[in-house]
Amino acid sequence: MQKGTIDVKTENIFPIIKKFLYSDHEIFLRELVSNAVDATQKLKTFASTGQFKDELGDLTIQIEVDKKKKTITIRDRGIGMTQEEVEKYINQIAFSSAEEFVKKFKTKSEAEANAIIGHFGLGFYSSFMVSEKVELHTKTYKKGGSTKAVKWECDGSPEYTISESDKKDRGTVIILHIDKENEDFLEEYRIRELLNKYCKFLPVPIQFGTKKEEEPIEGETDKDGNPKTKTVEKPWIINNTEPLWKKAPAESNDEAYKKFYQELYPMNFDEPLFNIHLNVDYPFNLTGILYFPKVKHNYELQRNKIQLYSNQVFVTDSVEGIVPDFLTLLHGVIDSPDIPLNVSRSFLQSDQNVKKISGHITKKVADKLEELFKKDREGFEKKWDDIKIFIQYGMISDTKFQERAEKFVLLKNVDNKYFTLEEYRNHVENLQKDKNKKLVYLYASHTDEQFSYIEAAKSKGYDVLLMDGVLDSHFVNTLEQKLTDTSFVRVDAGTADKLIEKEEATLPSRLAEEEKTAVKEAFKTIVDQKIFDVQIEDLSETEPPVVITQNEFMRRMKEMSAVGGGGMMGFGDLPDHYTLVINANHPAFYAFNEKEETAKNAVLKQMFDLARLSKGLLKGRELSDFIRRSQENL
Repeated sequence: MQKGTIDVKTENIFPIIKKFLYSDHEIFLRELVSNAVDATQKLKTFASTGQFKDELGDLTIQIEVDKKKKTITIRDRGIGMTQEEVEKYINQIAFSSAEEFVKKFKTKSEAEANAIIGHFGLGFYSSFMVSEKVELHTKTYKKGGSTKAVKWECDGSPEYTISESDKKDRGTVIILHIDKENEDFLEEYRIRELLNKYCKFLPVPIQFGTKKEEEPIEGETDKDGNPKTKTVEKPWIINNTEPLWKKAPAESNDEAYKKFYQELYPMNFDEPLFNIHLNVDYPFNLTGILYFPKVKHNYELQRNKIQLYSNQVFVTDSVEGIVPDFLTLLHGVIDSPDIPLNVSRSFLQSDQNVKKISGHITKKVADKLEELFKKDREGFEKKWDDIKIFIQYGMISDTKFQERAEKFVLLKNVDNKYFTLEEYRNHVENLQKDKNKKLVYLYASHTDEQFSYIEAAKSKGYDVLLMDGVLDSHFVNTLEQKLTDTSFVRVDAGTADKLIEKEEATLPSRLAEEEKTAVKEAFKTIVDQKIFDVQIEDLSETEPPVVITQNEFMRRMKEMSAVGGGGMMGFGDLPDHYTLVINANHPAFYAFNEKEETAKNAVLKQMFDLARLSKGLLKGRELSDFIRRSQENL
């Protein structure tokens, strides 16, 4: 037996691993299984080049848990190591960077430090995060020379022992003796959970336990002629060694993409709208599949649905800084060994390689959307309600994407007709006739609540857009910047006569100024003036007697604040404020001032409640009183 001491010139690496990485210590399994996969892949490469001439045999990596012995075992049939290689790779190389590791680790967050472990060749030593002792048994694939099996053992101190092992076949076996603090890893469900998270798509079969399956009995059938079956126990292979993203797009079809989506998200029963297959090998290596999910309503959107892999090893589902922000709403997989995972997010944002990858993903998404729009506009319009939030978010946050998206972004009006930006500008110009004036686009955010306002605007010959999405308040600002000499006004931000400025002469008033003042002052006595500003205007007789409007700027700021409007924060705390517009030309006011005071108040109250009812502001006891009062007047 040979004894030795690992040379750690700074403080001992083991306490650092145990202490600082404790919260994410589950990565030990990812690191050890990845090492086993590497050893297996190298053997397959040697076989393909003639350096290894024996039979490869079964290359399945096996994971075993023994609760009684409190051990976890990782077993591979890869290249194995000689004693010299154990001393080199386990004792020397792994710790040659220990000093640098300690120095850099102290400035990192825990998530970033997990990646540093692999970067400094310390993946194997992550096993000490959960173990009080680690054994390594290995036998080289080579013929001739020193091919005896080797046992390496260490209890988490700088001392280790190397001795001869009784291992008979090639490969490596790592046995972890789990410490008391980490006995939850001895539960089968916990290991299966981690294997499913980190190793689901590794390129070498990984077995953990067995499962029962029904198998037909050859030559035997039941009375109906159906084959009889028997229950058999088979090795449980937990991974898909050939995930769809590793195949060329030409080798895949719609059914395969849908099936893979269900494999990624087994609890999501909705099919994706469409997908984008990434396959680049120059100037960087990038593969993957991105899916546009079906969105039931705006608030079901979730980030952290894109899984990042490095050579089929799961790394993270937090891809900010790698994928453009607006595309983090998509689902799917990205696999690239060229993304530096061992550095800070701020470094990622300035890394040229990452910028190229991010730019390429944006381009591929824009290409796909433009292709779908050009090939099948009708189908694109049917998907619009689901995909518009992705496109809007992209146009708001990414200048390059905005330029591309102008070709396929759509506007939908309340009659469910779709327009490109250019088409809609021409449509509104034709309606408003005077092309020298600033164009005003009307839009509604609630077709039911704003129905009367929409109908009033349409009766005047105006078109009304439907903007009922969570990002529409932000998106309206983007549209106003793109469509110069325009503004967007909510359909209930004013009366139909006043929404769009016209050159016609001002309507004559049927009331004298003193009559107007009397009506206005009478209304002020029945409304809460902290909430309602009272105004009187000369509108057409066809307009309602009283209309409630809401300031467009303030409402837009409040909505933007509600969904994270940056500089708009704080507007969301402001109370709602409205304008009560009295139509001085409505027949109800012709002889209004001649009525008795009681009758006046009753009419005013009814008008006010009708206006609030049309705005959705009449609720609770006041709504009940209104209904009762209306019934009494039948």
